[in-house]
Amino acid sequence: MLATSCAWQGGGASGAGGAAQETGPRTEHKVGMIGEEKGGPPVKGGTLTLSAYSEEGLLDPADAIVAGSTGGIELAAVYDVLMRYDTASGELKPQLAEGLKASEDGTSWTLDLRDGVEFSDGEPLDAQAVKWSIERYVKNGGDEAALWKANVKAVETPDDSTVVFELTKKWPSFGYVLAGGAGMIVAKSADAGGKFKPVGAGAFTLGNYAPQEETVLEARKDYWDGRPNLDKVRIVYVNDPNAALDALKGNRTQAAFLRDPVLAQEALDAGYHGFYNLVALGNVGVINSAPGRPGADPRVRKAMFHAIKPEVIYQRAFPGASGLASNEIFPKFSGWHTGVKPLAYDPEKARALLKQAKAGGYDGKVSWLDGQDPASRTTSLAVKAMLENVGFDVQLDLVRSIADQTAKVAINKSYDISGWGMSWREAGPFGRMYATLHSKGNARYGMADTPKMSALIEELQSAGAVEQEREVMGRIQQQWNEDVPALIFGPQPELVAWQKNVQGVIGTVNAMVLLNDAWIAK
Repeated sequence: MLATSCAWQGGGASGAGGAAQETGPRTEHKVGMIGEEKGGPPVKGGTLTLSAYSEEGLLDPADAIVAGSTGGIELAAVYDVLMRYDTASGELKPQLAEGLKASEDGTSWTLDLRDGVEFSDGEPLDAQAVKWSIERYVKNGGDEAALWKANVKAVETPDDSTVVFELTKKWPSFGYVLAGGAGMIVAKSADAGGKFKPVGAGAFTLGNYAPQEETVLEARKDYWDGRPNLDKVRIVYVNDPNAALDALKGNRTQAAFLRDPVLAQEALDAGYHGFYNLVALGNVGVINSAPGRPGADPRVRKAMFHAIKPEVIYQRAFPGASGLASNEIFPKFSGWHTGVKPLAYDPEKARALLKQAKAGGYDGKVSWLDGQDPASRTTSLAVKAMLENVGFDVQLDLVRSIADQTAKVAINKSYDISGWGMSWREAGPFGRMYATLHSKGNARYGMADTPKMSALIEELQSAGAVEQEREVMGRIQQQWNEDVPALIFGPQPELVAWQKNVQGVIGTVNAMVLLNDAWIAK
């Protein structure tokens, strides 16, 4: 996997209705771990308090979008992961598993398990337990269940410590699936009694959950890799991201998940340590293309895309970060950047396309769904202004919480366009690309899909070398220009920031961190 970096520089872009100049120092951000640790013998005990970006109450990997922004940190603490992404080497490494090896033709993968690993209920985590948990994950519709169904034809358990995955085709990046939700192994006892309770083999167990307030995790003395250094991990839920950073600055918390370019920059400038990611398609407007919705007409989708200038959104919602603005699927910071041009900002073309749609009976009305926090509100107003500038009639639907917005988009699909994050992360992006663009993906949420795009996603799956993958990525950009499943504003920083005295945190996929070895220096 390629090491990546991004530099953003304010200046030069002009917004609708007038020029807006930005100045400021050039700042370079490298994806990965930020800050050098002091080292020394770990301190035992203490509670690490982290302000979460959103609330994941059930702690069921089959019922969650498994990422750091949506409960992935808590899930990894309770269940651990079979594989993890090593940010230093850019490679997958065994975590809960002992090893993972592909067959010569790449259509079969063998997972070796560690001896003596037990769930928190005392039952062994063996091959049968892994098979049962993954089948449960797929049956219950986990976030990569559709990907699994389409590509894994059999899971075999030749003995207690070996699991063999037989695939329908060559899949060089298969291991990344086992670093996410499918690799979080749930004990059978979790479903006993008719009501789910989180039982895993991770370093922590659930101590207490108070909805809209906090989740408290308690250390396991019998964790397979030794008792954690921390006594507890306390996850607190804060609707205002500014308050999350303020709590970190005031030493009321030891860590915070920040997903706002300005706040992430402020935390980095303040010298906090952390785990930093820049996520392609992290800031988009997903378009519902279901029959009866405005986005069912491809001319309307293209008109919207041509009407939006991403720099305006970043200037207004994220002052100082307009250099992040980009309407490419993989911007220049990314190792997957191809140079294939996206659709251009072109208000005149937008007006022409909208005129054609109106001649066919469309009334020009469309609703924009987003949150009520300052950045979301400002983004909404900027989108409204630019769409109305070319002739749309935009109504805003601003909801109180991320949970409310998720319900409208991901569950009920009761929206026209919504602020969202498709979140194609640098480490193993194929899984999210399949989930969001393939016709069988279960994270499309009403977005347009075409046979050509599905075929390209399947071609990407079998590609071997990085240059082969990048070539296919270029053709995916070309097809995106035809399909326009979403409006693209730019990548989104994801920073898990922590105090300098927090040590031993390990970064992995999907902006998640592992707290198994974390400790707080005196």
